[in-house]
Amino acid sequence: MAPEKNSASKKQSSSIKHRGPVQLRRKRKDEKTTTDQRLLDKRGPTDWVHTDPWRVLRIQSEFIEGFGALAEVPRAVTVFGSARTALDHPEYQAGRELGTALAEAGYAVITGGGPGVMEAANRGCSEAGGYSIGLGIELPFEQGLNEWVDLGINFRYFFARKTMFVKYSQAFICLPGGFGTLDELFEALTLVQTHKVTRFPIVLFGTEYWSGLVDWIRNTLERDGKISAGDVNLLHVTDSVEEAVRIVLDADKGIDEAADLGKEEEW
Repeated sequence: MAPEKNSASKKQSSSIKHRGPVQLRRKRKDEKTTTDQRLLDKRGPTDWVHTDPWRVLRIQSEFIEGFGALAEVPRAVTVFGSARTALDHPEYQAGRELGTALAEAGYAVITGGGPGVMEAANRGCSEAGGYSIGLGIELPFEQGLNEWVDLGINFRYFFARKTMFVKYSQAFICLPGGFGTLDELFEALTLVQTHKVTRFPIVLFGTEYWSGLVDWIRNTLERDGKISAGDVNLLHVTDSVEEAVRIVLDADKGIDEAADLGKEEEW
């Protein structure tokens, strides 16, 4: 079993700020805004007229770097969850077991690259000899990529990072998390519901944590006609690592069979 992260490495990690691929330490990291904020904020002088066109080149470079780094990644599953989950919390252990099970099933594991549940999934995958990937993001507080990431990319822009999660994943598995996890969850749901992406499973791990949300979707959104009947079935809720992986495998098998059928019909 690999050693636990020591306090010295934690201190070193917390003293680093990432601005996309750029790493900042000490006084250089004390920036008051992020790249996303400077792009999206409409307040201030009108110099955005002159600077925003140049930002397009930086945005383009993030897509190029992401596509280039991830192009040959094997089939992968993205695991979302809270960065605030403690090392000794049961959810950390669940994330670690999930990362291990996915690696043993032949999948790379993609996370946001941070601490907590993300670290747990990367750790389980790495310890099992799998391909552990972290897609970090520039934040106003230091986070950095966890030490269990084999391939790490730091993004400035959330929308570029989100594209990578969707493009290179066969499934999303959401462990208990906060606003960031909910953001990714509902973006994935919207893309699948509107057929903007090939249908892939979205698994909510932790029935006690997610049951209230699922009940609200069914008893409020569906009942009031805000979503179509059956849309809630896009979500799979479980407490079992084995079931979560089976859902991913079954969906993958279905996609492969559909592709084979399509080829036969062409003939």
